[in-house]
Amino acid sequence: MTATLPGYPSIAPGRDHWEWQYLDLMRHIWEQGDERVDRTGVGTRSVFGATIRFDLAGGAMPLLTTKRVYWKTATRELLWFLTGDTNIRSLCAQGVQIWTDWPLDRYRRETGESISREEFSDRIVADAEFAARWGDLGPVYGKQWVDWPVYEAAGDGLFRRREKGIDQVAEVVGSLKANPGSRRHIIEGWNVAELDAMALPPCHKTYQFHVANGRLSGLLYQRSCDLGLGFAFNMWSLALLTRMFAQQCNLEPGEAVWTGGDVHLYLNHGALVEEQLSRVPEGEARLGIVRRPETIFDYRIEDFEVSGYAPQAHIAAPVAV
Repeated sequence: MTATLPGYPSIAPGRDHWEWQYLDLMRHIWEQGDERVDRTGVGTRSVFGATIRFDLAGGAMPLLTTKRVYWKTATRELLWFLTGDTNIRSLCAQGVQIWTDWPLDRYRRETGESISREEFSDRIVADAEFAARWGDLGPVYGKQWVDWPVYEAAGDGLFRRREKGIDQVAEVVGSLKANPGSRRHIIEGWNVAELDAMALPPCHKTYQFHVANGRLSGLLYQRSCDLGLGFAFNMWSLALLTRMFAQQCNLEPGEAVWTGGDVHLYLNHGALVEEQLSRVPEGEARLGIVRRPETIFDYRIEDFEVSGYAPQAHIAAPVAV
């Protein structure tokens, strides 16, 4: 299978590894993408609309092999989303820094203090008041997933916010069990009314799930995808969430289907692109879930084991904030 974008070569002998979809898309963007100035000021090459599919049968998981992907970091982030937390403190305490750059950038701008990321993260962990002031990201992913705000009439034309909002995650698990044929198994992060309050509006914004022949497939629509850095985590998280839902609903895993809107490579990622395109994918990672928690919200990092993953060396690249 190749990424569904016009102009892609068909599968040739020796190119049946799923990762060729990713590498072909990367090459296409780098060679033919529209060059533009983006929000970060770094600049990108971009295409609009691409799809990558992965079969989850037999425990297979879509971990890139042409560079190392830190799947435990991505898993800790997903578990954090499921708590509904929007403060980076618990992530920093686990050594996960993938959300630190946004509050750090705000702290530097507003205080003028030149503090390192390590110093900032350490202070977030050590000082609860500092974390409350500087570590919150606004109503990002997890808040929308498990506590989408609802307002109720309070009389005299007034409305008040309900103490507990809509838990989309719990509702999808319930609907998969009660009505698997529904076309409404959806988790949405794009809350238009709260976008301005978020450190970063959701990139992986819409998840939909589909049951056929006892197999659960998950589809992610991602409005904006940094293919060089972000995709690896997004694809892993989609597959992992699908497998978790499948376990909770007594279904077999089906496919993970990733669809990107604006799919881009940053212009300062040239070294990453050239190095990764010089590599050949090989091997296959498999995931084992060692227990079945009582609910979708009770998984821990220790519940996941990956085997057969032998990636090539990590490729470093800067993050555009």
